Amino acid sequence: MKAMVLDGVRRPLRMVEREPPQPAASEVLVEISACAVCRTDLHVVDGDLANPKLPLIPGHEIVGRVASVGAEVRGIAPGDRIGIPWLGRTCGRCAYCMADRENLCDAPAFTGYTIDGGFATHAVADARFCFRLPDRYDDLHAAPLLCAGLIGYRALAAAGEAERLGIYGFGAAAHLVAQIARSRGQRVYAFTRPGDTTAQSFADRLGCTWSGGSDAAPPAVLDAAIIFAPVGYLVPVALRCIAKGGTLVLGGIHMSDIPALPYRMLWGERVVRSVANLTRRDGLELMDVASRVPLEIAVEPFPLAEANDALARLREGRLTGAAVLTVN
Repeated sequence: MKAMVLDGVRRPLRMVEREPPQPAASEVLVEISACAVCRTDLHVVDGDLANPKLPLIPGHEIVGRVASVGAEVRGIAPGDRIGIPWLGRTCGRCAYCMADRENLCDAPAFTGYTIDGGFATHAVADARFCFRLPDRYDDLHAAPLLCAGLIGYRALAAAGEAERLGIYGFGAAAHLVAQIARSRGQRVYAFTRPGDTTAQSFADRLGCTWSGGSDAAPPAVLDAAIIFAPVGYLVPVALRCIAKGGTLVLGGIHMSDIPALPYRMLWGERVVRSVANLTRRDGLELMDVASRVPLEIAVEPFPLAEANDALARLREGRLTGAAVLTVN
């Protein structure tokens, strides 16, 4: 197999060749066809997330076909197309797992962070945490569903049934969330980097009610907002735009420090909450939604060997939609 490997944070990935891993009893070996590049991958590579497994193969939005299965695997067979997400496995025993909150497990494993991921031609994964993908999307366009879609879907659920929904940071997750929200009759207000007319035009094309820079005030008060950009100063900015009783959801795994803010911004029963990881239920629900709602999934393909270029484009904010590595 070939893989792009991280030897140390803040260092470029390097291509290596090695023998493919062998699946354990509950695992599957997957021949990868596509792996989307997520901002979380960037946080791992840049050292924003502590203690990654090193050396590490990043990547956790993986699409491929099953090459072989472990002795205990049921319901998945060689040749099946599956997706591998961020949540690689859980302990199944802690209080969170027992309360159907496996996204908060005390002893989890994460694909492309604590276990090897999908910037490679092959990967192994726990079969119980893999998903079948809607047939309407090819491998390239299905890949962003595995994290941008999943975290976006969970963030959207946390925002509640907001009639007017603001989204800060209009990238891979936001452009999927906006379409799902619109399919439910919600009005979406898209906030981009100031002056980013390309992202604003993209949001307009997807049917957002309004688009503008994050330094602009929307034309209507918001019932809820989601921040996907990893920028803490946007928290008070967004709170100023949210009505009493509204919810602000922080959709990233990492964010720069949130500045001090006056209590009056929270008063009026406004809620600020984070979204952490995902559950398998989230995945099943999203795949059902994606099979019924024809999502326009914007991707920019890169060969596996150009993973460093894809990460750089993401770091610099020069992507429309999601970067996806094409593999086999």
